[in-house]
Amino acid sequence: MDHNERQKRLRLLIKKHNKQRKRQSKKIDILCNDLIAAQREFIRRLDRIRFTANFYEAIVGASDFGGLFCTAAGLIKDEIPDANVAFFLRQSGGSPGGGDSFELHMFESNEPISLGKERPENCVSGELVEHICQSNKVCTLEDLFAMGLEGDLVGLNKLSVATIPMGQLGQSFGFILIYRSNEDKLRSGEINNVAAVAPGLSRAIRSCREFSQCCD
Repeated sequence: MDHNERQKRLRLLIKKHNKQRKRQSKKIDILCNDLIAAQREFIRRLDRIRFTANFYEAIVGASDFGGLFCTAAGLIKDEIPDANVAFFLRQSGGSPGGGDSFELHMFESNEPISLGKERPENCVSGELVEHICQSNKVCTLEDLFAMGLEGDLVGLNKLSVATIPMGQLGQSFGFILIYRSNEDKLRSGEINNVAAVAPGLSRAIRSCREFSQCCD
């Protein structure tokens, strides 16, 4: 075998080795990215479990709306800093077409939000409450506008807004309205954490209503 042939074979071996090394490096990168993503998801789930456990522990045994909503709002505001929280309930108890009447329980952030002439909770009509409840899903500000939300568009567009349904057996009897400055948009993890405790809060609301009716 002459010198040129040896050089050619050597170059082929080096080229083959480099290809194998690149493939191996790509596989390692994919594996590392998958591990990092799995770890982040695990941390998110642990955080959700922590919040849910603390939330349920705090509201267990609540027998009046005032204490229940005050506690729930405080926990949500701890989870979502600088947010305003409001609870909307159908007075009909959750039956579709129950009318335009609703209850509003409102809690402000410790850090006042600069608003226009109207606040989001003041722009919600009974008809809009029905539309939100019937949608039975997490709604954004864009969704609310599509459902008929009216108000100071300039002021409202400066906010990051979400509604989270409350209900049982597939029927929504109300929702949680959360908003804060658009400079610090509500994150999906924050909304998902609150959505995770909505079923337990819904059961507590039902219990408070039943307790109140028994005492009347």
